[in-house]
Amino acid sequence: MSNPALTSNPALNGKTLSAEELRRIYDQPAAQVERPGEASTQAPAAPVIMPSDDPMTMEDSIAKTAALFVTVVAFAAIGWMFLPQLMLPAAIVGLVLGLVNAFKKEPNVALIFGYAVAQGLFLGGLSSFFEAQWPGIVSQAVIGTLSVFGVTLLLFRSGKVRTSPKMTKIVLIAMVGYLVFSLLNMVLMMTGAVTDPWGVRGVEFMGMPLGVIIGLLAVFLAAYSLVMDFEFIQNGVRNKVPRRYGWSAAFGLMVTLIWLYVEILRILAILRGD
Repeated sequence: MSNPALTSNPALNGKTLSAEELRRIYDQPAAQVERPGEASTQAPAAPVIMPSDDPMTMEDSIAKTAALFVTVVAFAAIGWMFLPQLMLPAAIVGLVLGLVNAFKKEPNVALIFGYAVAQGLFLGGLSSFFEAQWPGIVSQAVIGTLSVFGVTLLLFRSGKVRTSPKMTKIVLIAMVGYLVFSLLNMVLMMTGAVTDPWGVRGVEFMGMPLGVIIGLLAVFLAAYSLVMDFEFIQNGVRNKVPRRYGWSAAFGLMVTLIWLYVEILRILAILRGD
């Protein structure tokens, strides 16, 4: 999931800067001084990430993503074997750090790794609980997550899937709607208004649990988010943005992969029932 503070930047939103555009950016005065009684004749320019002498590369972005992935997996193992009781606190810390990182204009490596550690502990505890209830479900969810990631990456590399402004707007609206539904479902479960273990997700619609239908929609949203993440990396490399933004790309990919894994895990659990 791409950083909303960065996606409006022309260097990262899919627009390739031409030599003439770069020249105009470089020639633009750093500040305009207004004389008393005179109105400014220039609109304030949007902040632009300048091409760097130490640019973001595909290899470096992959290495940063791999480092975060290894961190998540390592702390998931710790959470599974030794600290499953930290699942809920780690989930809260991970949520807070995720929001902080998502809206920071400059990536903070320490906060990003803090997010990976917290989410690793959360996933370890969650996976341990699900595996105890439904043996084999974790390996199935991992295979499902890697399959969606692999297929999406192959389709992206082949040029068969790309984002569009209209579709991205629809997906973002759907994500907000899904978040509202999830929060509402949580409240209904905590207050006892719904007795099903899955809350409203356990209600059947046309012979299928609502949680499966909504879960499949969430998997689609996550897959589209992967495409957004891939484009973020591609555009950053093409426009030679500073290398540090590779951490933003790695963070976005981790957020999406974790979301995808949790959704697939929940779908499988609902389908397997008691």
